[in-house]
Amino acid sequence: MSRPLRVAIVGAGPSGMYAAGHLLEGPGGTYVDGHLTSLVDQPVEVDVFDRLPTQWGLVRHGVAPDHPEKKLAQTVFEHIAARPGFRFFGNIEIGNHVRPQELSQWYDAVVYAVGASGDTAMGIPGEDLHGCLAARVFVAWYNGHPDYRDIEVDLSHERVVVIGNGNVALDVARILTTPIALLERTDIADHALEALRNSKVREVMLLGRRAHFHGAFNNPELEELGVLDGVDIIVEHGDLPDNHEAVLGELDATTRRKLATLETYANRPLAGHDKRIVLRFLTSPIEVLGEQRVAGLLVSRNHLERDDSGRLHVRPTSEEAVIDTGLVLRAIGYCGVPLPGLPFDERFGIIPNVEGRVRGMPATYVTGWIKRGPRGIIGTNKKCARDTVRALLADARSDTLPNTGTLIGTDVDRILRQRQPHLIDQLGWLHIDDKERAAGRAAGRPRIKITEIDQLVAAATGEPAIPANHG
Repeated sequence: MSRPLRVAIVGAGPSGMYAAGHLLEGPGGTYVDGHLTSLVDQPVEVDVFDRLPTQWGLVRHGVAPDHPEKKLAQTVFEHIAARPGFRFFGNIEIGNHVRPQELSQWYDAVVYAVGASGDTAMGIPGEDLHGCLAARVFVAWYNGHPDYRDIEVDLSHERVVVIGNGNVALDVARILTTPIALLERTDIADHALEALRNSKVREVMLLGRRAHFHGAFNNPELEELGVLDGVDIIVEHGDLPDNHEAVLGELDATTRRKLATLETYANRPLAGHDKRIVLRFLTSPIEVLGEQRVAGLLVSRNHLERDDSGRLHVRPTSEEAVIDTGLVLRAIGYCGVPLPGLPFDERFGIIPNVEGRVRGMPATYVTGWIKRGPRGIIGTNKKCARDTVRALLADARSDTLPNTGTLIGTDVDRILRQRQPHLIDQLGWLHIDDKERAAGRAAGRPRIKITEIDQLVAAATGEPAIPANHG
């Protein structure tokens, strides 16, 4: 091929940006099997599309604002975006402004890195009541995602119940109980900051269906709870045996560390702080109570039972109780959603693929959560994207990519701007980024996020964008 290989990437989050980075390979190449090697042996041009005017995906809209160290990946993405051959088309919706079939015609290859924008339902009565939300939605709300900035979050009750005890659940509990003076120094969205400033929440209860040693949280996130200022940590420890290994058998180091932390919390005297986080295990939700709004949660107690082979199982009991609450957040998992024109596996919430190659669609690839399911940390996407890019490049070298209709870059740009006059290119995104950071510096914060699409578009074109009141 005498011209550059032209690739479209749909999604400007971690998986999409890492894929762009591998295709626009930096000096030294890419780590494979512990050493640097060059994957790319021809010129490549990459166009990254995103439905939002902004980049970075979950790094911007999913990482907790009090965890700035986890947002350092954005620096890597900034370097990738500055490489020759990179272009950004923001505020472009696939299926609206451009169809997947068109992308396949315009480019030699298309990589979908659209993440997992749905969430797992509990499947219990009352789940659709006002005041029962996915934790994913709550996280997007306090992180300033334009789709969720205006949702109703009722913080007028003293107790919030979170279903699940993974890292997202712990993030939610921490944000709900962190002193406002600390949140004021983060990039939390202004509307969320104001709501939390007036919050009546004093207790966040996390419910886990399984036992304490099954806790889905990671150790650093669990241990972080213990140093929260002004927050008591309570572990309801009726199911914590005195000798874990006698009950559970030999434990790995990670589980031993987890159990030691839980034991410390369970045995630590309460300091009488104004707020508290309660970790309750072996408890399942049965029904969200209320007429039109959440008024409580009916739960059942579970217990551990061994089968004939000695394996432990979680079994329900007849013991039930009602927990008084006005807000229930389900944190039991993300899931992918279908994209028009692409196959979808409803069971696993992914686009069906083999090593990143979409089944039945030549020159079409996936990476990230839509490829493998919602698991792993931000950095996990780097290897995932690398493996997909290796498959794509192998197909390019074997001359199996159909490329008779591939458009040059200026033609793509012209068509998209005709269809979406408010297209945000890389320069526009940099204007947005600069305005947010400048507003943040003036307020002693990392940035003040612009959370409305029209204001983001205005900021990208140099018009005033940030409201005068920043909280």
